[in-house]
Amino acid sequence: MDNFVMIAFCISAGMIFQHAKFMPHDAHRGINIWILYLALPAVSFKYIPHITWSNQMVFPAISPIIVWAGSWIFMEFYCRYKKYGQRTRSTLELSSGYSNTSFIGFPLITAYFGEHDLSIAIICDQVMFVLLSTVGIIAAVKGNPSDTGGVKVSLLIKRLFTFPPFIGCVSALFLSKFIDLQIAEPFINKLTATVGPLALFSVGLQLKFKGWKQQISQLSMAMLYKLVIAPGLVLCIAIIMGIKGDIARISIFEAAMPTLITSGIIAEQFRLNARLVNLIIGISILVGFVTTACWNGIMDYLMI
Repeated sequence: MDNFVMIAFCISAGMIFQHAKFMPHDAHRGINIWILYLALPAVSFKYIPHITWSNQMVFPAISPIIVWAGSWIFMEFYCRYKKYGQRTRSTLELSSGYSNTSFIGFPLITAYFGEHDLSIAIICDQVMFVLLSTVGIIAAVKGNPSDTGGVKVSLLIKRLFTFPPFIGCVSALFLSKFIDLQIAEPFINKLTATVGPLALFSVGLQLKFKGWKQQISQLSMAMLYKLVIAPGLVLCIAIIMGIKGDIARISIFEAAMPTLITSGIIAEQFRLNARLVNLIIGISILVGFVTTACWNGIMDYLMI
């Protein structure tokens, strides 16, 4: 219960501070720098060295791919039916294909399942970022009406290998084989403890809901896929593959997370419909608290 209270308190505090203008409008950027450059790499160093690797650990890695592939197919048919152009399709792919696996995912997983399962969530998070940095950027470039230069491989490689959480993940995997990191655990634990409160506070600072009625059709379809169909796909494949226990539950739960905040940044950078993406991000976070509880109940009922 304490974790749920913290989630509600931190997001509410961020929304209140935003509305009351107690902080600069871009204050979340400074908070995000701390999370991305220090706190999330610390999470990797805390949990990755203790992962017990098995064949089933492949499933958390493929679950974000399932979510992305399903989004690509779903939005292909939806946009053809509605006769939308590539810009709208790319916008909806960014809105529905990438989960908020860390800023929202980590605190919710801690609340529902405990900290020990964050090691599985880290795998989902890193693969999701690789997808966003590659196929996500490609989709954004395709949807940019002013871009005529195409996708630069060097840009994709640079984004991937300079992303601090990715560097932290790779470093934790490598260094844990040669160095005993136990001496640094008290320090790492303190850094890790900042992820939840600061990430949720940052989310609250960024939530915006104005103009949702004008975008209800596209907004509802993106959220239908992201919050309902995507975790359903991962659940079905987990059942088919016979994956159960924590690995299946965390993979499904991460697939059920709301839209990734970074999707809005990419949409703005490549001149897509950033306003729509930000609406989907904000509303999916609020609705996601309900749908993730439903998915947890479904997994309990199916005894996964």
